[in-house]
Amino acid sequence: MTQVTIQQAFELAVQHHQAGRLGEAEGIYRQILMQQPESAVVVRNLGLLAHQAGRNDEAIELLRRAVAINPGYAEAYSNLGSVLKDSGQLVEAVAAYRRAIELDANLPAAFNNLGAALIDLGESREAADVIRRAIALQPTLPEAHHNLGMALRNIGQYEAGIAALRRAIELRPDYAEAYWILGHALRGAGKLAGAIDAFRRAIGLRPDFAEAYNALVEVLKEAGELDEAIAVIRQAIVLWPGYGESYTSLGTVLKMKGQADEAITTFRQAIALNPALAEAHNNLANSLKERGEIDEAIASYRRAIALKPNYADAYNNLGNALKETARMDEAVAAFREAVALDPQSAAHHSNLVYTLYFHRDYDLRMIAEELRRWNKQHAEPLGKFVRAHHNDRNADRRLRVGYVSPDMRNHCQAFFMLPLLEHHDREQVTVYCYSTGLVVDQLAARHQKLADVWRDCRGIADQNLAELIRADQIDVLVDLTLHMANHRLLVFARKPAPVQVTWLGYPGSTGLSAIDYRLSDPHIDPVDRDESIYSEKTVRLPDTFWCFDPLDGREIGVNALPAKQAGFVTFGCLNNFCKINDTLLWLWAQVLKRVENSRLLLLAPEGKARERILEKLQREGIDSTRVDFSRSLPLLKYLENYHRIDIGLDSYPYNGHTTSLDSFWMGVPVVTLVGNSAVSRAGWCQLSNLGLSELAGQTPEQFVEIAVALAKDLPRLSELRRTLRARMEKSPLMDARKFAQNIEAAYRQMWRAWCETDSVKS
Repeated sequence: MTQVTIQQAFELAVQHHQAGRLGEAEGIYRQILMQQPESAVVVRNLGLLAHQAGRNDEAIELLRRAVAINPGYAEAYSNLGSVLKDSGQLVEAVAAYRRAIELDANLPAAFNNLGAALIDLGESREAADVIRRAIALQPTLPEAHHNLGMALRNIGQYEAGIAALRRAIELRPDYAEAYWILGHALRGAGKLAGAIDAFRRAIGLRPDFAEAYNALVEVLKEAGELDEAIAVIRQAIVLWPGYGESYTSLGTVLKMKGQADEAITTFRQAIALNPALAEAHNNLANSLKERGEIDEAIASYRRAIALKPNYADAYNNLGNALKETARMDEAVAAFREAVALDPQSAAHHSNLVYTLYFHRDYDLRMIAEELRRWNKQHAEPLGKFVRAHHNDRNADRRLRVGYVSPDMRNHCQAFFMLPLLEHHDREQVTVYCYSTGLVVDQLAARHQKLADVWRDCRGIADQNLAELIRADQIDVLVDLTLHMANHRLLVFARKPAPVQVTWLGYPGSTGLSAIDYRLSDPHIDPVDRDESIYSEKTVRLPDTFWCFDPLDGREIGVNALPAKQAGFVTFGCLNNFCKINDTLLWLWAQVLKRVENSRLLLLAPEGKARERILEKLQREGIDSTRVDFSRSLPLLKYLENYHRIDIGLDSYPYNGHTTSLDSFWMGVPVVTLVGNSAVSRAGWCQLSNLGLSELAGQTPEQFVEIAVALAKDLPRLSELRRTLRARMEKSPLMDARKFAQNIEAAYRQMWRAWCETDSVKS
């Protein structure tokens, strides 16, 4: 071919290439190469063609050859970067893009693609800077605005990200992927309605956009729009009938709606379609656990882990199930594996922390060390969000007090929060409630009615919730959850209020350096105890950590002493089964052996957990016919169980808290063993406030002697049963007005201390 005909052949090849006739284009390119083997342009085009045909290894080889022929060929370096990126070779792709930009700083595509690769590498902050250079070169490049929005969303700059994504859509109205990322950015900003609309628009533009369906379902769940979520999933199932993941998602929403049986059936359908779907086994286990089939749940969690050994969520869920069956060594091991696999999960790590309180082999120092690790890993990095507070430093003014909790609903927390909210002095405090839970029920409505300002914070991200609290100018912010489920400690880590306190969930420590105080009392935290185990400063309420209202429990009366009719004494423990351990069973066995013909009633999950209890007690000489079990029951049915119990035996090292108060309310005295930790001194606190401290054993031997002596004194038991409810009503444990005054005085003490600090330090 002459030079003229080679040029004509090249132009014809390009025409074929652009028209998608790859075979014709490739044939001509290769003919040209036979004449001009060092043509970098032709080699580069062959590389692009190979990439389009899905032959990435060949494409990379050809593009490397093109830049070897012409080391200054910026476009070829940029193309090489794109093929490397599509092949998953991100580091090499970034190097190729950087080389392209070094050779030609006016390539918007190279800047944009470099930014996209940096996003994939987790370097979104640098990516945003790089993509802005692409936009400066070509302001109307929609892909660049899309990528900028993605990068900004990734680094938490939601509003700026939303603006960039809206610009991408303005430039390309049919940009489904931009709507998808916009939905994620809006969700991150707490704008759930906008997110739902964006995901729906993405699906409207691309009806086969599976990721958008998944995202829409997740945000509908977060918004509590469960029926809509189900409709979307069913739409996806029609599109992908053999896709097990859709059935898994449907089962999850059905479970959230409380339709456990339907959820289990749906998860089994998912597994039938794809037996290797670890997520379906995990979610099936969650539903089985909720239905009380704990042994089957544990087996399903283990199956999920066998299919997916790095499945942190399954290890975490397995830990919770093992904890419920009081297999504490195994539970701790499962949580540690979850933390190792997903060290960024604050929730997994919190489950480990909280479980250590129940384990008899972990002392306060060991728990404090784990709390320090939690704080360092999850809370301290958020110190960058802490800013000075400019609240009015009038020490005597009305305070804005904010309570943060996922459990302002039908939850045991309501027994303590409702009486406090009812008796807060509104001349002293303005009460803000930040409800972060998904459940809205009648008790949630009661909380809302008692709040001066109610914030429904469902679905609001930690940073946005912190900004809302700061905007409300809260003076004293109170955490009510510590490391229990669905806490918002990472909001407190951002220090949105000048004074931050923890209380109620359990008398322990958050471990957060950002929380200033913990509320306690002189019984669970004697003044002579070492407080270095707490990250917070302890402020003791004068009488009690708890102030109780039985709420609907007032409907249930106290019956006559069961022993008089039955002819034998029944001991009972209706505490959460995770509080039961071998040492405790041995101790209870000593009591049962010394009280002839006595019985024991326990709350325990069905299956192997009960079998283990019976085996251990039988080894101590207690026949299985002397032991009875109850499952978890609704409140009123649960309280009726106390009609069968004469004497409560407290758990150890984690005493009963709400459960013991329930017991006293039902006329059943509780014998407790006093320990060193705050959670093991709850019984001591409650008995002291009832004037019954003689029912608290300071040693295991005393515990046994007290329980045996009480069981053999039926007249005293009858009198206690007759008078305990009235005694309780007259005690500090139910004096809500005095308790509210005490807690307000504590807040005022904390506030005065802050007002006296240097404003720069705040």
